[in-house]
Amino acid sequence: MAYRTIIFDFDGTLADTLEESRRIFNEMAPELGLRQVTSEELPGLRHFSLKELIKHLSIPKRRVPGLIARGTTLMRGNIMHLPLIEGMAGILPSLRQRCHSFGILTSNAPTNVDLFLRSHGLRELFDFISSTSKLTGKAKHLRAIRKTFSLASEEMLYVGDEIRDVKASRKAGIHVAAVTWGFNSPEALLMEKPEHLVTRPEDLLNLHT
Repeated sequence: MAYRTIIFDFDGTLADTLEESRRIFNEMAPELGLRQVTSEELPGLRHFSLKELIKHLSIPKRRVPGLIARGTTLMRGNIMHLPLIEGMAGILPSLRQRCHSFGILTSNAPTNVDLFLRSHGLRELFDFISSTSKLTGKAKHLRAIRKTFSLASEEMLYVGDEIRDVKASRKAGIHVAAVTWGFNSPEALLMEKPEHLVTRPEDLLNLHT
């Protein structure tokens, strides 16, 4: 494996949180004057970028930080019962053996991620959990991680499920593996030209620069 450090997104990449996120959003929506999202809408929403999604749902930009903060707090109550993406449990230990370091960079709360990993017996695989409260702030954190581990750009890989993950990786100057089982659709991800487009967790074992 050419990558010395692999960083994972959390929601949609490791944890199957899509339906829980929809439930939490719908719980908050009425008091904020926002419309709720039906399960039938989700396939269509998967083609939207973050900016397009916020506009489509008529969410004022000033509301976004508060929604994230409250949403992650509400998720904590059920985080230990949410499912791991099917197939991940089988490949993560093998993938970890091929790398010098393993980490997570997420917009979710570190406490949530820690509880989730421990509930699935995976916490010991990860060297660190990093979080950003800004939905578009991942590039800065990826650059900081690269500096911390003294890595060349080609030695680091970010694994994520959203258009913004691909864009953040490109901005940070590192490779990205876009996974198709999370929020954004394969078609939307492919348009962003990631270095890798991954359709099954086991395919992560075959990645090379």
